[in-house]
Amino acid sequence: MEALKDLRADIDALDHKLIQLFAKRLELVSQIGKIKHQHGLPIYAPQREIDMLKARREEAEKAGISADLIEDVLRRFMRESYSNENRFGFKTVNPDIQKIVIVGGNGKLGGLFARYLRASGYPVTILDRNDWEHAKEILAGANAVLISVPINQTLATIERLKPYLSENMLLADLTSVKREPLAKMLAVHTGAVVGLHPMFGPDITSMAKQVVVRCDGRFAERYEWLLEQIQIWGAKIYQTDAAEHDHNMTYVQALRHFATFANGLHLSKQPVNLANLLALSSPIYRLELAMIGRLFAQDAELYADIIMDKAENLDVIESLKETYEEALEFFENGDRQGFIDAFCQVREWFGDYSEQFLKESRQLLQQANDLKQV
Repeated sequence: MEALKDLRADIDALDHKLIQLFAKRLELVSQIGKIKHQHGLPIYAPQREIDMLKARREEAEKAGISADLIEDVLRRFMRESYSNENRFGFKTVNPDIQKIVIVGGNGKLGGLFARYLRASGYPVTILDRNDWEHAKEILAGANAVLISVPINQTLATIERLKPYLSENMLLADLTSVKREPLAKMLAVHTGAVVGLHPMFGPDITSMAKQVVVRCDGRFAERYEWLLEQIQIWGAKIYQTDAAEHDHNMTYVQALRHFATFANGLHLSKQPVNLANLLALSSPIYRLELAMIGRLFAQDAELYADIIMDKAENLDVIESLKETYEEALEFFENGDRQGFIDAFCQVREWFGDYSEQFLKESRQLLQQANDLKQV
């Protein structure tokens, strides 16, 4: 026991030195953040990250240390670093912008964009649900108007803005559906129009590696500054047309949210205790439970609007029900080989992505297991 005590004391001493080294590394990152701010460089530099991780992995292997261990530590550091760099603000891409109005800016997503725009040096004014009697005054002189309201209020809000829009204003929305809002903006406004969809929630700590979808409307040259500003925050701009976006969102959002909701609804009706399930969970099932539980910690109205947005969503959900029934028949009929054949067909459809997802999920499972409290 004395030998164990001495070894643990040595480990504690090394941990103390690690903390000092961590603090020094974060201080260096802070200095980098200041330089990026001064020169308008993006928070996220993908090639630098790739090169650095490759070099550290090779060094770790030469030292007889797990390369995966070093990469895990460094990735966690990078995530912290991206968050820390936000506090220095960002270069103002377009200093000619004198006023940005965010309609719904007191909401979570609107508030997130308000913070980032202010951190980039832009004057931001909020027009919220109780401010419409002062809309003319609030919108006067605005260079850009961003709409961030619930899906079921978006079209009406765009229409309501019509009397206050001038040709020199940029009109954009942050809605998770794009075809109808973009068409509506083009109909009510003669100036620059763009549809944006941030593919993340308002609880992010950094825009680094996040994706913002861009659906072009009119006069793209007039809103390039906004897209460049978002890229400086660290996000990637993904360009697509509104119809293709909404078709893909049927699967990325509506189908996934419905399936998660249905799993949670079904589970809540079963004669099981959630605490017992967690106690007996493998890391993968615990992660699945976490993803289901995450949905129910958020806004029910938002998910209702996403799922009910268009008929295509319900058609695809109906096909999911049919696939459940088809899959169940394998077991009702004792068709073991039929299940195996179908399994192999799906594996072939996934192709090389299966191995990629296996690797990614293994890392997620390890992290989930690390956080588990027995």
